[in-house]
Amino acid sequence: MSTPDVGDPAPDFELETDTEGTIRLSDFRGKKVVVYFYPKDNTSGCTQEAKDFSEKIAEFEKADTVIIGISPDSVRKHANFRAKHDLKVILAADPERKAIEAYDVWKEKSMYGRKYMGVERSTFLIDRDGRIARVWRKVRVKGHADEVLKAAQELP
Repeated sequence: MSTPDVGDPAPDFELETDTEGTIRLSDFRGKKVVVYFYPKDNTSGCTQEAKDFSEKIAEFEKADTVIIGISPDSVRKHANFRAKHDLKVILAADPERKAIEAYDVWKEKSMYGRKYMGVERSTFLIDRDGRIARVWRKVRVKGHADEVLKAAQELP
């Protein structure tokens, strides 16, 4: 499988959400879309990232940009995560890892010397025509939402 990169058509997906029902990336053609992949609801980094994007939702909307967070968690877990932290972004469930694998973010990871497979925190900014405009891999959460917002604002 090839790794999607800048200039490539963004792989389309169809996933369940806790607020919007079933969504497809192609439903948002004509808008800019931030698709961010994260490992797990209610972990410290993932919670901070979702809160950071949620705090900036009005600025993203002003830049005509939709934000979709994707993890392998279930729709039910996403609903609990949203309620607990008052999240404003769309949360899409990908337990079968279809989008996660299409974007090549399912990677071998290591913690305390133990190797395992998991989601590599990654963000894709998709332009109005459905092409990848920017890619951030191995994301560090601090300051990331600001950097993505700036890129979205600069994208026509």
